[in-house]
Amino acid sequence: MTLRIYNTLTKKKEEFVPIDPSNVRMYVCGPTVYDFAHIGNARPAIVFDVLYRLLRHLYGVNSATYVRNITDVDDKINARALRDYPGTPLNEAIRQVTEKTYDQYQKDVTALGCLPPNAQPRATEHIGGMIEMISTLIKRGHAYEAGGEVLFDTSSMPDYGALSGRKLDEQLAGARVAVDEHKKNPGDFVLWKLSSSEEPGWDSPWGRGRPGWHIECSVMSEAHLGQVFDIHGGGLDLIFPHHENEIAQSRCAHGTKVMANYWMHNGFLQVEGEKMSKSLGNFFTIQQLLSEQAFGSNMWHGKVLRLAMLMTHYRQPIDWKVDRLVEARSTLRNWIDAAAGFETEGEFVPEILDPLLDDLNFAEALTNIHALYNRAKGRLDAEASKKLGATLKFLGLWTGEQSSEIYSYGYTVRTGPSEADIMPLINARLEARKAKNFAESDRLRDELVGMGIVIMDAKDPVTGDLKTTWEVKK
Repeated sequence: MTLRIYNTLTKKKEEFVPIDPSNVRMYVCGPTVYDFAHIGNARPAIVFDVLYRLLRHLYGVNSATYVRNITDVDDKINARALRDYPGTPLNEAIRQVTEKTYDQYQKDVTALGCLPPNAQPRATEHIGGMIEMISTLIKRGHAYEAGGEVLFDTSSMPDYGALSGRKLDEQLAGARVAVDEHKKNPGDFVLWKLSSSEEPGWDSPWGRGRPGWHIECSVMSEAHLGQVFDIHGGGLDLIFPHHENEIAQSRCAHGTKVMANYWMHNGFLQVEGEKMSKSLGNFFTIQQLLSEQAFGSNMWHGKVLRLAMLMTHYRQPIDWKVDRLVEARSTLRNWIDAAAGFETEGEFVPEILDPLLDDLNFAEALTNIHALYNRAKGRLDAEASKKLGATLKFLGLWTGEQSSEIYSYGYTVRTGPSEADIMPLINARLEARKAKNFAESDRLRDELVGMGIVIMDAKDPVTGDLKTTWEVKK
């Protein structure tokens, strides 16, 4: 089994060869916890959870290390703390903001079916390491002090811009960086900046201040995964400037040729064809979709959101529509109906694993899952039902509980019989009619009607065989 992934750094799909198969290492940029995570934040959490599950399957549960950071020092956090907790000492107010949003994020991604990463470091836990790395960059001639800041000198790195493909003279200033006269180059970015008395700060050789955004991930990834690791992931919007600047800092501080061997990025998300925006009224947090009537006046189960997110290849853009969620909910409900109650097998079928090994091609895997479901439908093929259940568990789409797990939100709850109850009676009635046992056929029909099932008989125009379709009364 060979995993192939598209590497943003080389702009091509490559065979994945880990540095150490006994310790495959992946770092993914996590949330900045100044507010509840929106639905766009759910996509990298889900995509890289699937990859993490795949790595555990290929190399062993204890041989894959997944780190997803938490940014808890940020100017947006400062602003939110001042807004929500006026009069409260700033450090305490910031802690209240980040604890509340961090706790909600954990609940959100758990509801989405994501496994917990091996580590979730917080930026505030690594300030000492950031000061140390900045000092190293200064000593090596890659950073300088100017205008009350420490800045990275982009001209000191000849191949700066390799990830994004931008030339140095085309670079725009990065997040948190203004184009100021004290910079040597317009694209130079902040490593450390001074803090006022009303801003959080830590003592450093350059004065009381706080780190720039990019240095945080360079230090946290090194602390947990080493100077060079296997996979770095995140959203497409992070390629520049964030990931480009991470590479610059890490490589120049450590003297390495790469920071990570493979860079993976998930595509953007739009809502009903438009960019998600509070001003357009199409901005939804994960928590809203899970617990409130939102986006189509429904509440949506986390596993439904997960399947809806996976229905598009991770590198392609998603147009988030109500119809997509309705389809995902119906599909998942049918799958679980066909699998519930069977003891699942440990392995799922190669026809589903193979597409996932091809750069997480879930779209092709989805076609094969449907084919497996068609065998399991009616619950008459126990082997197919077991394999379907194992597949759903592996993909984080089902925990193995009964169907009510999916029925419980945003849909008319099916309180009547399941497909597993109905199909044996339908098939028995057809056999009775073939045997001209009309008394038994009528008895079974009456039993189905009593269960609230509408049945319709018709002859196949080609074969002449009797076909029966059914539906639950509204």
